[in-house]
Amino acid sequence: MPSHLYADRPAQPPEPGPVDALISRTRRLRGDVDAVRRDTVVDEDDPRGRWQRALCDLAVHQLDDLGEHLGQLREGLPPVPESSGLPPAAPGTTAEDRQTRVGSAEWNLLTDEVTWSEELFQIFGRPPEAGPLPLDELGSTLFSEDQPLLTAMVTDCLVDGKPIDGEFRIVRADGRVRTLHMRGEPVLDSDGCTATMWAVLRDVSELRRSQRAVRESQDSLQRRQEIARTEHRLAVELQEAVLPPWRGSLRFPHGSAAAMDVAAHYLPSATGSLIGGDWYDALELPDGRSLLTVGDLTGHGVSAASGMAMMLGALRGMAIAGIEPGPLMGWLNRLLEASVQPALGSALCCSYDPARRVLSWAQAGHPAPLLFRCGRGRALRPPEGVLLGATAGAAYGQAEEQLEPGDVLVLHTDGLAPQGFGFGRPDGTERLLALAPRFLAARSAQDCVRLVTEEFGEGEREDDACVLVARIGG
Repeated sequence: MPSHLYADRPAQPPEPGPVDALISRTRRLRGDVDAVRRDTVVDEDDPRGRWQRALCDLAVHQLDDLGEHLGQLREGLPPVPESSGLPPAAPGTTAEDRQTRVGSAEWNLLTDEVTWSEELFQIFGRPPEAGPLPLDELGSTLFSEDQPLLTAMVTDCLVDGKPIDGEFRIVRADGRVRTLHMRGEPVLDSDGCTATMWAVLRDVSELRRSQRAVRESQDSLQRRQEIARTEHRLAVELQEAVLPPWRGSLRFPHGSAAAMDVAAHYLPSATGSLIGGDWYDALELPDGRSLLTVGDLTGHGVSAASGMAMMLGALRGMAIAGIEPGPLMGWLNRLLEASVQPALGSALCCSYDPARRVLSWAQAGHPAPLLFRCGRGRALRPPEGVLLGATAGAAYGQAEEQLEPGDVLVLHTDGLAPQGFGFGRPDGTERLLALAPRFLAARSAQDCVRLVTEEFGEGEREDDACVLVARIGG
């Protein structure tokens, strides 16, 4: 609003045409924003959705304020009909809030005359018959902590001729608290002394409430994101601490003609943000046999990684103690039943005896090992075994397979194949079995792992995965 610095040079309102055009554009834009706000689905558990809705509410309030300001610019023109086509205001605002957002006042220092607009009476909740408040009584309506601010602004305006620009809170007679933004200037007489002071007071309560909602929802979203990043980092660190540290190929038992050449690889999900409970391991047992295992716990994040650490630690301990794969699965099932955090898991546990070249193995709801021999591959016939944690006291069978020099075993978790190629479906298994001629030409288990990751590593997997390859020596 143009300031009139001198009483003999009053500001003139602009021509009606441009202002009317701006008002129409503001109404159309407000209608578009309001439509987006209504279409925004708010889930109380979704901080991003709450933040987006709060931004829409804030935009609606700001456009309402812009409309009020343009109306002030068009002062002196015929009032806009009530059926102006404005969309309804944001929820939580009353008709009074929408119609009395801006009011004006003038205090004459020479005659002590005070003039308030009708809108300002409504903003303060004060009946017109009670009359306007003089400057020295205006502070009585403010919060006590805001009164010094008003006193300083008015003093600077009257004494030093400085413009007024500040916010304060008032308590109306009905007990409602409103936040007002006050802008004003002194009007000087011909001697340069303050004759009157005018001000425009704008009720910004809904605007500030919307801004607080935006800040709070944004803070909540940022906290959620920070928590997610921290949990992801912890899950990665825990996984790296638990999974075998070796890279490349291993050979054991040492000094045996039938020793296995073993290699493994962990493949993250396509986004890299989902750290699951997948594991793999291979180690030489005290009795000369070798342990091969892969498995997967449901869930993602720290809970899945900590559960995986618990299961893999128990599995290693029982295998070293000489417990066979079938009974070992039964004990893992009991461990998962007794866990404080319920979960389901699938697992594959193999024990290889190099003296007899016999593989003893058991499974718990897990894909069977794939055996490749002489350029052809097949899945081993699985013994009985349900998911770990699914059935109390479940029994797990154990199977044996006679192996030959040059055989290749592939153990994997079910997240290995990209979306649309699950290992519960023939096409996923067939893609692995189709690698048989290339496995035959491979010189080491590490080469076989590289072939698998080339086949499946670039796919859009929704979950992480592990693959372990063992090549029987001769």
